[in-house]
Amino acid sequence: MPPMTTSHVPRCCSPLLTHWPLPHALQAVTLVSTQFNPEQFEPDAFQRCAITPVRGVAKRQAEHLAGRLCAREALWRQAAIDYVPAVGEDRAPQWPASVCGSITHGHGWAAAVVGERSQWQGLGLDIEQRLAPERALNLASELLTPAELQRLQGLDETAQALQITLTFSLKESLFKALYPLVGVRFYFQDAEVLSYTHDGHAQLRLLTHLSDHWPAGSPLQGQFSVLPEQVLTLVAIPA
Repeated sequence: MPPMTTSHVPRCCSPLLTHWPLPHALQAVTLVSTQFNPEQFEPDAFQRCAITPVRGVAKRQAEHLAGRLCAREALWRQAAIDYVPAVGEDRAPQWPASVCGSITHGHGWAAAVVGERSQWQGLGLDIEQRLAPERALNLASELLTPAELQRLQGLDETAQALQITLTFSLKESLFKALYPLVGVRFYFQDAEVLSYTHDGHAQLRLLTHLSDHWPAGSPLQGQFSVLPEQVLTLVAIPA
């Protein structure tokens, strides 16, 4: 019996769901998600769920709690480990040595993905609200490389906004997957999304040298799902 079951989920969260909302399932990887409502967050929820609390407004506390609940459930289901990832000095989740994982939350939805380190070096999961066209174009030069900006040409404003949102989210997922391996912070202009496919796959590459194992030009693979109001992306780095 897993350490967290639906009967123990706090009032602010929906029952935890183990599923795969992305186009390509991965071996030895588990994804768990929940919906959460900050208005229903109760101050004693952390104690009742045996999770270390965080400070902040109700939204911050609810999303942190929801993400950690998903992480604990995913760890148990994938690796039979009863553990809640602590917050490291760099604010990144601290995972057991035998696994890698990632947590994301936004706009009432939280999820965690956990994979066996024997098969995966790193996993990065990210959920983003779809940017409105005007805001997307205002952010484009910050988020996109010159080559990525060039690929927006010929698209209507709705398609441009979606591609900008996807590029943003894929780079967030890339950072989550790669940062634990290199210990070096990098930014939006340090990686590039080369292509998308209609079935939800993406090709990426590094544009900067991060380590001997991760020089500029290193290729990476991503996948994504386009939801009515959000995009979900995952970058997985094989062992």
